[in-house]
Amino acid sequence: MAGFNGLGMNLGNLSRLSTAKTRSISAENFTGEKGKGGMATEGTGANAARDLGQGWKISPCVRLKAGETFEMANIEGPGAIQHIWLTPSGHWRFQILRIYWDNAKTPSVECPVGDFFACGWNQYAQVSSLPVCVNPGRALNCYWEMPFRTRCRMTMTNIGKEDVTLFYQVDYTLTEVPDDCAYFHAQFRRTNPLPYKEVYTIVDGIKGRGQYVGTYMAWGVNNCGWWGEGEIKFYMDGDKKFPTICGTGTEDYFCGSYNFDVGKENGGYREFTTPYAGLPQVIRPDGLYASQQRFGLYRWHIMDPIRFEKDLRVTIQSLGWRSGGRYLPNQDDMASVAFWYQTLPTAPFPKLPDADYLEVI
Repeated sequence: MAGFNGLGMNLGNLSRLSTAKTRSISAENFTGEKGKGGMATEGTGANAARDLGQGWKISPCVRLKAGETFEMANIEGPGAIQHIWLTPSGHWRFQILRIYWDNAKTPSVECPVGDFFACGWNQYAQVSSLPVCVNPGRALNCYWEMPFRTRCRMTMTNIGKEDVTLFYQVDYTLTEVPDDCAYFHAQFRRTNPLPYKEVYTIVDGIKGRGQYVGTYMAWGVNNCGWWGEGEIKFYMDGDKKFPTICGTGTEDYFCGSYNFDVGKENGGYREFTTPYAGLPQVIRPDGLYASQQRFGLYRWHIMDPIRFEKDLRVTIQSLGWRSGGRYLPNQDDMASVAFWYQTLPTAPFPKLPDADYLEVI
């Protein structure tokens, strides 16, 4: 019923009227204020519009200097973010998106921009899912609903050594937020390489009540052979040695089967992108310097959220095959983003690695 107060809509209630107010922030209206769009007299498009003047695309984007943090949005609530569109230049791992809810000093979202939009390898891949769409040529779209009560603050930090250009639009609604709405979270991690016989941690340290709603992984393979025998495990509400939920294999969790392999005669790995799960990106060796296979996978728990009451930890094994029909613990390049909703406060995230460690090479 959230759609009736304007927080979120679907095809079944689009015709229902609401008192919610629609607003949008971009470089043409930095505050989202009513009646204040397209008023710029200077900006990145001023020279191109010199014959036309005010109202003719004078401020379509911003430039972020190396090391600079830009505040994309600072919105007083209550309300909800409904759509984010970004077109960033430069290296996607060097641009860090952070979102803070209700005047918190700790971010609830901290993630390199490409990984947040299910494109972690600094290369475009078409993604056609419900909460994330990536469209030609660098159009990153997010539809995760993000309610807030007091304030939403959204920043982009350029941790690279070169200036970048950022086109952006943050579409939101100002409306009452029901008491049972939780706050959106996203946390990035990377381990390269994964130590032998260690399990990769997607997220841990989550404290509070909520639901886990998605996983994105940028998975670089360092061994020959099939790499996806590992099980994903969800430890919740006091689980110790053994989890409550244990998957049966990596491709199974990402809603595929049998290695995503349709046979060498048909191209081997088969990319796919669907509303809830996908393997949208397979980067194949080129026979020269691009020597490693790299994969991008997502799984959204929209119809099957994983609910927890007190705490949550999520891990996945990197597991292949070796001689004698035995499992091989792989030492892969693994990066992930965990997506979930929970009550505040947000536990501090592990410190984000520096640019050299984050870089896709």
